[in-house]
Amino acid sequence: MKKRARQDRPTRQAQILETAARLFCEKGFDKASMGDIADAMGLTKAGLYHHIGSKEELLFEIMSYGMDLFEQKVLSRVMPIADPLERLRATLRGHVLLVIRDRPKEVTVILHESNALKGRYRNRINIRKKRYIHFLEKTFRELVKSGVARRVDPSVAAFAMLGMINWIYQWYRPGGRLSEDALADALGDVFLGGILARPAAAP
Repeated sequence: MKKRARQDRPTRQAQILETAARLFCEKGFDKASMGDIADAMGLTKAGLYHHIGSKEELLFEIMSYGMDLFEQKVLSRVMPIADPLERLRATLRGHVLLVIRDRPKEVTVILHESNALKGRYRNRINIRKKRYIHFLEKTFRELVKSGVARRVDPSVAAFAMLGMINWIYQWYRPGGRLSEDALADALGDVFLGGILARPAAAP
């Protein structure tokens, strides 16, 4: 019986994370209580605390899983691309589609509750975010050096791209005029049109 309990615990923990992520999306981290999560799971609060130490730990675990999804579905696929422009296009498109097509609740929690995490938990998530920012900065530096991009500041370009993508979940609704793919293409055109070098004017 003890062996079965040990096997069941990861599954129950995953269900708790899934339920908490949904409630944090619906109500916000501050307004969703541990009691709400326990009720949605059909547990007592004591039963919930048997699986998770605190509400903040729960938020950290959700964000960690969201970062896992991003790194697996976007970052790990684009890092090996040698050409910086192709790499940037693939990164922008992959990030946009993760936010709007896959719409994982865990990624939405990262975007919406970025200031709710504190202390060591926040530091650990920020380390992973900075890895992505450094990757973007390196890509922009390569584009500038090759002459493909204008002499843009790599950090400004990186945060501008992140700001554009990370706000999409607030306004995009599926089933509208633009499909997910069309929106990803449109955003890529707008952003890259602002940083790519202009061809020399004909005499």
